[in-house]
Amino acid sequence: MKFDICIIGGCGHVGLPLGISFAKEGKKVIALDINDEVIRKVNSGVMPFKEEDAEELLKRVIDSGNLKAENDPGLISESEHVIFIIGTPVSAHWYPTYQDFFAALRKYMPYFRPGQHIILRSTIYPGITESVDKVFKDAGLSVDVSFCPERVSEGRAIEELYSLPQIISGCSQQGLKRARELFSVFTKDIVELRPMEAELAKLFTNTWRYIKFAVANQFLMIADDHGLDFYNIHKAASHNYPRLKDMPMPGFAAGPCLFKDTVQLDSFSENNFFIGHAALLINEGLPSYIARRMKERYDLKEMTVGILGMAFKKDSDDKRESLSYKLRNILEKDCRKVLITDPYVADERIIALEDVLAKSDILVIGAPHSVYERVEFGKKHVVDMWNMYGKGMWR
Repeated sequence: MKFDICIIGGCGHVGLPLGISFAKEGKKVIALDINDEVIRKVNSGVMPFKEEDAEELLKRVIDSGNLKAENDPGLISESEHVIFIIGTPVSAHWYPTYQDFFAALRKYMPYFRPGQHIILRSTIYPGITESVDKVFKDAGLSVDVSFCPERVSEGRAIEELYSLPQIISGCSQQGLKRARELFSVFTKDIVELRPMEAELAKLFTNTWRYIKFAVANQFLMIADDHGLDFYNIHKAASHNYPRLKDMPMPGFAAGPCLFKDTVQLDSFSENNFFIGHAALLINEGLPSYIARRMKERYDLKEMTVGILGMAFKKDSDDKRESLSYKLRNILEKDCRKVLITDPYVADERIIALEDVLAKSDILVIGAPHSVYERVEFGKKHVVDMWNMYGKGMWR
């Protein structure tokens, strides 16, 4: 084969850091994508999104010839390992949808060749790996199919590819062996599972985090409804008390993974995942709670609200599934005006931080970006669910 690895979806948040890292280890990598503008950026050594310590490394592997972004599916045929960065999303009815996943697989089927190793990397509904293996068998293609889930934190993917264990699975012993050899370039800490076990391991990981955030958010609401400072309670309860070390602080639990994976696990449990239901209601309900409490405290009809941070998490440029947008939509019916700002997110409605500070009566911290730590608010009202400034939720 001409190339070691072809990554389908290779210029996205999962595929590109993975491709850069494999290229850094000497692999010949094709980042296959359909976005020509992003492909141009990548080939010129420019990261299309925020990722720690990635741009210099990207330039290095592009210059070395180990990584190239392309929009030519024919290159799949020339690659030994084909990594599929396409997952199973959920519909508006909170149910996993498989159509796009299998449509993409069918689209690329003419380019697969016998003897290749097909790796599914994104989160998928349990059982999909074995279904993909059957699709290839039915097509008369002898390939090895593996599921090796990514578990990195967006923005720190390259670092965590090396620091975290790699979970691997395969529909055959040969596929498992090939997956181990491939991912051993990052770490010797390899954990083997059966395909459905690996699929559930990924769902359990994200759902567990989502539930922990929901607990913290529920505690915040309980304390706040009684006029108490949750952050003082949290500080006291966790002080030198190791059994509370894993309790997160409250805030928006959003993004493209946690909500989706909790819904997928709920579907897999035939809608009997009641603690997951509760987490969904709590986390998705936090913007409504904040808006309601603001209406109780302020005459919003006569006020302009500014939201600082529209990304789904701190120091990110990714606005997918961000609850800051949900909060904006809720507040727009109650306020004179809602202004939004973010130093990283691309959105035509975003205005400069200075303008939001000058024109707003109330400021809400939507995403706790580091740049906001130095902001001077003067006497303006600030809603700070993250307790960035150590003065509680209301100041």
